[in-house]
Amino acid sequence: MNQPLAERMRPKSLDEYIGQKHLVGEGAVLRKMIDSGRVPSFLLWGPPGVGKTTLAQIIANTLDTPFYTLSAINSGVKDVREVIETAKRSAGTMFDTRTPILFIDEIHRFSKSQQDSLLGAVETGVITLIGATTENPSFEVIRPLLSRCQVYVLKSLDKEDLLTLINRALSEDIILKDKNIEVKETDALLRFSGGDARKLLNILDLVISADESDRIVITDEVVTERLQENPAAYDKGGEMHYDIISAFIKSIRGSDPDAAIYWLARMVAGGEDPKFIARRLLISAAEDIGLANPNALLLANACFDALQKIGWPEGRIILSETTIYLATSPKSNSGYEAIDKALALVEKTGNLPVPLHLRNAPTKLMKELDYGKEYKYAHSFEGNFVEQDYLPKEILDQRFWEPQDNPAEARILESLRKLWKKRYK
Repeated sequence: MNQPLAERMRPKSLDEYIGQKHLVGEGAVLRKMIDSGRVPSFLLWGPPGVGKTTLAQIIANTLDTPFYTLSAINSGVKDVREVIETAKRSAGTMFDTRTPILFIDEIHRFSKSQQDSLLGAVETGVITLIGATTENPSFEVIRPLLSRCQVYVLKSLDKEDLLTLINRALSEDIILKDKNIEVKETDALLRFSGGDARKLLNILDLVISADESDRIVITDEVVTERLQENPAAYDKGGEMHYDIISAFIKSIRGSDPDAAIYWLARMVAGGEDPKFIARRLLISAAEDIGLANPNALLLANACFDALQKIGWPEGRIILSETTIYLATSPKSNSGYEAIDKALALVEKTGNLPVPLHLRNAPTKLMKELDYGKEYKYAHSFEGNFVEQDYLPKEILDQRFWEPQDNPAEARILESLRKLWKKRYK
């Protein structure tokens, strides 16, 4: 049998499906829709190997509805229109009242005109669209189409899911169940898979197929050695894309411009989407450099804009310049930590009331209730500052932003200490 293990183990029903309990577990949103038999158009957003394609196929099987699939890599507007016409001919007839499902893999690679060609059919219900994407739909899917589709986020599989997958493959796969296989250690299998079910099964397949002995023992050392001998064997479908962008961002965060440029070159040579790289540079500028050098975010944004205007291959120079600038900038993640700390407190304390003196009073009743009565207008005071409370009384002394050890934030801290003598001691 030439089918790879990952394909042989592809689930056929929700009972066999591993992971994504927040979407397909008992009582979860997608499970309810599937059980009701009414599934609207939606997008599945998540990393490779977490079951986007499989879930679409399971939904079609469960609903027993016609299922058409297109890959955005090799399909054009003509292909989309042909599928829609086929769906129109079969749907809504006296013989078949089921709404066909059109599954589009990597929908983020569709051009605007290709996405436009889907709008009418989605809007009129000729087809139910299920799109799969590894990229943020807000960036890659046109607004009219996005407004007609729910977006569901799929997560990387956790350790428990991956171990279940290994055990199931060894006990149920038509080939592996007849072999004498002992899994002594799983750390390497889990680490190299990165929460990707397909990658995990490809690695397992590689390790087992390379061992012709009667008894196969899988250890961390064996897995590592096999992957070093054939590093591309388990990287089917372009999953290395995520490993390289991770190395790229970590090199910038670690202030190593040479390593960052190397990984940039790997992406450029591999045909990576320049906008994908530019977006990651924007995130890095905000997350890893932040207030230590606010100009980094401005430059990263200018890089993204310039790429749109200049295009390729000259755009590689703009990416290179921005990469070096970010890698050599001072680093701070104080903004990143501040918002996460504030969000954690919001989740814990809920919707605390806005203090009365901070509320607007556009109506007579609100004025009678003292909305805004005690508010002090900062510009009416010396230095455009007056000390007053801006937080709810329940968290009055709470601090979220903690400046880090760099010249820019040291200057900000000194300024705050002069204004807020008690809070920033």
